[in-house]
Amino acid sequence: MWISCAYSTPLSGKGLFSDILGDLSSRSALSIMKFAASEWTPHACDIAREKELKKLKAAQKAEAAKLQAQQPSNSSKSEKKKNARKEVEEENPEDYNDPETPLGEKKKLSRQMAKTYNPNAVENSWYEWWEKSSFFEADPKSSKPPFVFPPPNVTGALHIGHALTAAIQDTIIRWRRMSGYNTLWVPGMDHAGIATQVVVEKKLMREMKLTRHDVGREGFVAEVWKWKNEYGGTILKQLRRLGASFDWSRECFTMDEKRSVAVTEAFVRLHKEGLIYRDLRLVNWDCVLRTAISDIEVEHIEIKERTQLRVPGYETPVEFGVLTSFAYPLEGGLGEIVVATTRVETMLGDTAIAIHPDDPRYSHVHGKFAVHPFNGRKLPIVCDAVLVDMNFGTGAVKITPAHDPNDFEVGKRHSLEFINIFTDDGKINSNGGPEFAGMQRFKARVAVTEALKEKGLYRGDKNNEMRLGICSRSNDVVEPLIKPQWYVNCKSMAQQGLDAVIDDTSPTIEIIPKQYVAEWQRWLENIRDWCISRQLWWGHRIPAWYAVLEDNELKELGAYNKQWVVARNEEEAQEEASKMFAGKKFQLFQDPDVLDTWFSSGLFPLSVLGWPDDTEDLRAFYPTAVLETGHDILFFWVARMVYLHPMIRDAHGRKMSKSLGNVIDPLEVIKGVTLENLHKRLEEGNLDPNELKTAKEGQKKDFPKGIPECGADALRFALVSYTAQSDKINLDIQRVVGYRQWCNKLWNAIRFAMTKLGDDYTPPMEIVPAAMPFSCKWILSVLNKAIAKTVISLDSYEFSDAATTVYSWWQFQLCDVFIEVIKPYFSGNDPAFASARRCAQDTLWLCLDYGLRLLHPFMPFVTEELWQRLPSKKDSVRKESIVISEYPSTVECWTNDDVESEMDMIESVVKSLRSLRSQLAPNERHERRAAFVRCRTNDACDIIKKHELEIATLATLSSLEVLSESDAAPVGCKVDVVNESLSVFLKQQGTINVEAELEKLRKKMEEIQKQCDSLTKKTSAPGYQEKVPAHIREVDEAKLASLMQELLSFREASDHLERENSES
Repeated sequence: MWISCAYSTPLSGKGLFSDILGDLSSRSALSIMKFAASEWTPHACDIAREKELKKLKAAQKAEAAKLQAQQPSNSSKSEKKKNARKEVEEENPEDYNDPETPLGEKKKLSRQMAKTYNPNAVENSWYEWWEKSSFFEADPKSSKPPFVFPPPNVTGALHIGHALTAAIQDTIIRWRRMSGYNTLWVPGMDHAGIATQVVVEKKLMREMKLTRHDVGREGFVAEVWKWKNEYGGTILKQLRRLGASFDWSRECFTMDEKRSVAVTEAFVRLHKEGLIYRDLRLVNWDCVLRTAISDIEVEHIEIKERTQLRVPGYETPVEFGVLTSFAYPLEGGLGEIVVATTRVETMLGDTAIAIHPDDPRYSHVHGKFAVHPFNGRKLPIVCDAVLVDMNFGTGAVKITPAHDPNDFEVGKRHSLEFINIFTDDGKINSNGGPEFAGMQRFKARVAVTEALKEKGLYRGDKNNEMRLGICSRSNDVVEPLIKPQWYVNCKSMAQQGLDAVIDDTSPTIEIIPKQYVAEWQRWLENIRDWCISRQLWWGHRIPAWYAVLEDNELKELGAYNKQWVVARNEEEAQEEASKMFAGKKFQLFQDPDVLDTWFSSGLFPLSVLGWPDDTEDLRAFYPTAVLETGHDILFFWVARMVYLHPMIRDAHGRKMSKSLGNVIDPLEVIKGVTLENLHKRLEEGNLDPNELKTAKEGQKKDFPKGIPECGADALRFALVSYTAQSDKINLDIQRVVGYRQWCNKLWNAIRFAMTKLGDDYTPPMEIVPAAMPFSCKWILSVLNKAIAKTVISLDSYEFSDAATTVYSWWQFQLCDVFIEVIKPYFSGNDPAFASARRCAQDTLWLCLDYGLRLLHPFMPFVTEELWQRLPSKKDSVRKESIVISEYPSTVECWTNDDVESEMDMIESVVKSLRSLRSQLAPNERHERRAAFVRCRTNDACDIIKKHELEIATLATLSSLEVLSESDAAPVGCKVDVVNESLSVFLKQQGTINVEAELEKLRKKMEEIQKQCDSLTKKTSAPGYQEKVPAHIREVDEAKLASLMQELLSFREASDHLERENSES
């Protein structure tokens, strides 16, 4: 997936790579990307419905009673009960259910908001309407600045890592769309050559007991297309369910017709520019898949000593971590030379022995030969100071140029013979000699060792620490193999990519997090040319044909490297070959290999916009703006700013693995799933019996009761919130459950608001904070700061900070404080509160409107549902959907630091009073209590007196009295010191346990005394006055004075308790 920024850069005509690379160094820009029908019997349905009605009536009855209790009335208790019962009976349960919405139409909402949040019901119908309404479609003709992302592969259903990618990218896209950008997010899939082929091969073997060779290339490719059509659709459904706001009108696939044309065109152009060439080199070879694989598909495991490992295709484990020594006899009776290796079977392909030119032990063998014991081949003794360390081992190194990267370079330096001894499926070929030909490579390892022993050349073995390369796709041990392949010259691209990031004056690529800059530099400074050939059947066939000339001595494909013809199609190849081989008879054969998947995926930013054609989309949306991806593929997706998200692991920090049973399907979190169904999914996969058993045990341990229904909004919010956790996310499903519960809090806040706004409420055209009550001024001020911090965090790609800011404002400021503190305005029809009540309504509406729009990029479904319920301003046209509404921006006149400072004091007092309440006996905690606030300064006294109502409301007090320092402290109270200026007292029934209270105060005084001592020591240190800046000294002095005053307050409270105890 890609997000594209708005400038038009025409292709330069200097060549495709120049155009792509020009994107790297061009102008700085940001680059990163139920109602589910249950099968009930009619009887079960009736029972369920009856239970639901009973629950609903009970809830309605309780709510009605609560509302009635708040209304002042002279009627008798019996009349109140009668009215409440009548109100409940008059309510229709159907009013709380959403009517059925025809597919694609705007969701029809229930007359009354449901009592509780139901993610299945809330997230139903919205997406289809968004899509049909074209809210996600970009317009290439728009004057708005455009804002494009990599596609998921097609190997099956999405996993939780894809959900993280979708959540982050959709947050970016929705925010940019609401901020006035012409956003384009193209849905696409890459064909995932190796991964898909492996899956379909396993499927064929499991279901039909056939290999791909049994069904042939054409039949196998047809099977893969069937797989793609089945699972490609699944992936796109999952993305919709996650709420990803793609422009579906531009949906594409890396192997569709247009993308295939782009791939062919790129190959042909790059070949003509000399940047694609064919060469005989070492590759990472997978003997199971029978193809070359990329470096990123090779995982290395550390082996400390002799270790038995299971290898595909072998019935018994294979031993690794062993260094075997053996001797080569020297020609002419000069003795022997001992070498050592961890891969003794490769000695069948040895063509030399290397020594250090300065090693005195071997000065007599310079220019001499050793003799191969199994085939008599003469092995030259070569001097090579680059490879050989004379102080390591025997100082002699066996050289197998066709099967080792270091030996390959030695072979080139000394013009040695390159002898391949392996078949494509990992068996010894005829070059290995008749004694070993046809053996599997690791069985040949044992056989060669035994043969060396028989010849008296074996010199022992020992433990050896080593790194072993394993293919991540097949678990096969990777074999270095020499193969003719197609390569891309990456040197110029690497240098430009390097310069773009590490240019000290004006870098054009910014990598986030910055810790990956060093890794970027390490990779690009050591770049190797890219092998783009893959010996697969699924993928883009390489557009190259080999011409077999009638007079060629060797007729096999590729025997003569200069007889390759690169063309867009066979007809063009025929024309080109006729020119190259004029007057000669030839036959053309297309290269059977396919291109590495990344070749087509790397072209995605261009090809999805219509390249190589000069399209409107290409002019409007290229170059791209933002690339967002996992840090593990940093070097395969390149754009101008790269945001690298963490990799998801399970709650225990383990890598997600099907064999461990900890892979999570995002839909299972959204919809919920039983443990039984989790097991069922495993059984339908490709695990062998042992892996299946382990996986089920893992699921039972991690999800003993399955996974509860959480909804897409809660899952998205949890994943985005996790992004601050370094480069790994340890995903705990309970955290997702927590955000689902928070959605319920959000739901209830809107329900409360709707009851206070009333059916006839009309929002004002403007808000004037100066004329509003204190609490309204405060919530607008903190909303303003939340907006500013959220936008700054999104701008700097600090998604976790942005999510936390929005959450904190909703939870701790709007719900916990503002909604509570305005309740007295609505508890009756007191004329004294008429103005405050109207201001509170206006402020509440504004907070909900701004707050929902602020939250929308993170939680699209619930915010749309709630926003649609808000009343609109009179005579104004509101946007049809929150999706296309404006993202909130700050309003200068809302910020009020003085009001915020006063509320901080209020909240500190309330926190202390609530703390005292929590210490009461359980049967007393919910009763309203009298409280006192003792102030040591006039300013504090004035503030507390101004806000007695807010404090009494938030602390649930029956009364509040403000005392000055000269007033006697109240008796029969629990006491706490808020700060150096304030102490609070909470009346309690019965006697106080004075000793317990004194002990609490002593502990607090000890802590404050420690802080005082530490600060005093700091300020008294030699050189403090001279070395510490004045503004820091002032802060320290103020802090020390505050602590001393607070300590004095605690001592006074302690003295008061002791006096009260003695008097009683």
